[in-house]
Amino acid sequence: MKGNMMQSQLTLTGIMKHAKTVFPKQEIVSVTADNPQHRYSFAEAFGRAGQLANALKKLGARQGDRVATLAWNDYRHFELYYASSCSGLVCHTINPRLFPEQIAYIINHAEDRFLFIDPMFVPLIEALAGQIKVETLVVLTSKAKMPQSKLALLCYEDFIAEHNENFDWPELDENDACALCYTSGTTGNPKGVLYSHRAMTLHAYASLLPDVFALSASDVIMPIVPMFHVNAWSIPYGAAAVGAKIVFPGPKMADGATLSQLINNEGVTCSAGVPTVWLALLNYLRENNIEIPSLNRVVSGGSACPWAIMDELEQKHGVYTLHAWGMTEMSPLGTFNARVSTKLDKETAKKIRMKQGRPTFGVELRIVDAHMKELPRDGVAFGALQVRGPWVCERYFKQEHSALTADGWFDTGDVATIDPDGYMSITDRTKDVIKSGGEWISSIELENHAVSIEGVAEAAVIGVYHPKWDERPLLLIVKNGKKELDAKTILKSFEGKVASWWIPNDCVFVEQIPHTATGKISKKDLRALFEKHQWSELNN
Repeated sequence: MKGNMMQSQLTLTGIMKHAKTVFPKQEIVSVTADNPQHRYSFAEAFGRAGQLANALKKLGARQGDRVATLAWNDYRHFELYYASSCSGLVCHTINPRLFPEQIAYIINHAEDRFLFIDPMFVPLIEALAGQIKVETLVVLTSKAKMPQSKLALLCYEDFIAEHNENFDWPELDENDACALCYTSGTTGNPKGVLYSHRAMTLHAYASLLPDVFALSASDVIMPIVPMFHVNAWSIPYGAAAVGAKIVFPGPKMADGATLSQLINNEGVTCSAGVPTVWLALLNYLRENNIEIPSLNRVVSGGSACPWAIMDELEQKHGVYTLHAWGMTEMSPLGTFNARVSTKLDKETAKKIRMKQGRPTFGVELRIVDAHMKELPRDGVAFGALQVRGPWVCERYFKQEHSALTADGWFDTGDVATIDPDGYMSITDRTKDVIKSGGEWISSIELENHAVSIEGVAEAAVIGVYHPKWDERPLLLIVKNGKKELDAKTILKSFEGKVASWWIPNDCVFVEQIPHTATGKISKKDLRALFEKHQWSELNN
């Protein structure tokens, strides 16, 4: 027997229409290349999205065509999100931090017909002009700010100006594609993840739950996580669904001065980004003796957030840090570490908060050994982390074979533990795990301790060949210049904090640590740099 309920489709069009009807006056504030403080309403935003949809239709855009973007977080990019997806096209966001050859590969593999770019990326596209096949190039700016170029470039404002706001939004199937993101391609070429309207709508619902982002119409949300990276963690959809004010920092996502000004001028209550963003913000606040009273919580993802950052945000500014974990293939939400009970003692609370959190409803987790046997949820057993759910990738774009295991799970490439209370903790990437004498060592746990040491700006741990133990952990440190550090003292500080055989065999000070296009530590590059490292006598 089936239920007697309406069969309306779960689409992003529904979010757009709801936001425009129920919250027409809510604001969107943006920093852009041609305007340091653009401000308008939801009604105006979705009206301009209608103009853009009409402009694309006039160019002959057909359902399923890919509309690519190389752009920062601002109101024009927001219009592109909705105009493309809700008109039956696919919004393909491209990470401009990738290598040029990767960007060219992605554009060609996706078969993008239209490409919308911020002015600063015009030189990049000029350099790739002979390598990519794009019919239309549009620069996201006004006529007065159009850059000079030998390419045939259209001005965004002129492109939409002659068109009506009223667009006949099609009735889409919830399983139609709406967005496309590519992985960073750390091994081989980047792979595309093609999201459906159903997945994105369910994902937006999940992100709004009280123990996740907990957004409401009374919030002011500032997404610092880029709109070119996994749909800005669904914030452009979730914020519109509940009518939260949106503040976009544009290209100033790592600028402490701009972020603090936006927080205080716009009354930002919630923000989301990677740990390096919070470090930049804290440094600026500390150096300039500035407070941020409106901000009450931030979501940190991409990599484990050091406790030193979380503690300073909370103790000095009253800002609670919430850990999240996910990946491009998960849209990206997998787990979320909500506020812990105030009844817990500080050390217990700290241990819980440093984990990646519990799975959000809609996501299932398991850890397995090399023989695909599920491991116990005891907080001790390490295993390959696998996931499944309605917003998890089933196969990569243009690949005929499924990306799932034989029994229907997606292998994340992470190694993790799950404790009896459901908290998941990432210990390593599968390719980064350190196996010493046949036993696994968590490089992430070692890094978390290292960055808590006064005088350490950044730390990374990699496995390096050792004649006796196969490989041993090598600790790499970037100093912050505020305190004298020596390798022996740093290694001694690990005693009592981790198992004695986990303690790194050596510590090397470096000027900088390489990062990937998404801001994560590039351990592949570090392993290549230190492949022939000669062990000292510090801890051998």
